[in-house]
Amino acid sequence: MQIRDCSATDEAGWRGLWQGFLDYYEVSLAPEITAFTWARLLDPASPLKARLAVEGDQLLGFAIHQHHPSTWVMGDDCYLEDLFVSPTARGKGIGRALIEDLIGLARANGWQRLYWNTDASNATARKLYDSFTPDDGHVRYRMQL
Repeated sequence: MQIRDCSATDEAGWRGLWQGFLDYYEVSLAPEITAFTWARLLDPASPLKARLAVEGDQLLGFAIHQHHPSTWVMGDDCYLEDLFVSPTARGKGIGRALIEDLIGLARANGWQRLYWNTDASNATARKLYDSFTPDDGHVRYRMQL
């Protein structure tokens, strides 16, 4: 297995994983939102990027992330926005490998912190995340505009 940046040839595989991610969270998005997300992942000017776990020609998972300035450190933070591993590939350390890859990428770019959110009831993910760092006790608020 290797972890690498996404490329234009990954679109079909990424869309399959993305649909699995949406299904897991029981979310439906308009097709134009998914198309817009994919376009931003490929746009060199966009801060939104994806790292893919790949074995042969099979996409196993993704880590969608972005870095941004922070008022809390002298530098940028990296936000892991979406992490997903195909159900058939779970339990093989792929989620851990994607996070470790992102830690390495963040360090190489001089980003100061890596952070993410998860559903409070996602015990499997939280067990993995707790192995990296304890949760910081923050509660997220999100308002649709």
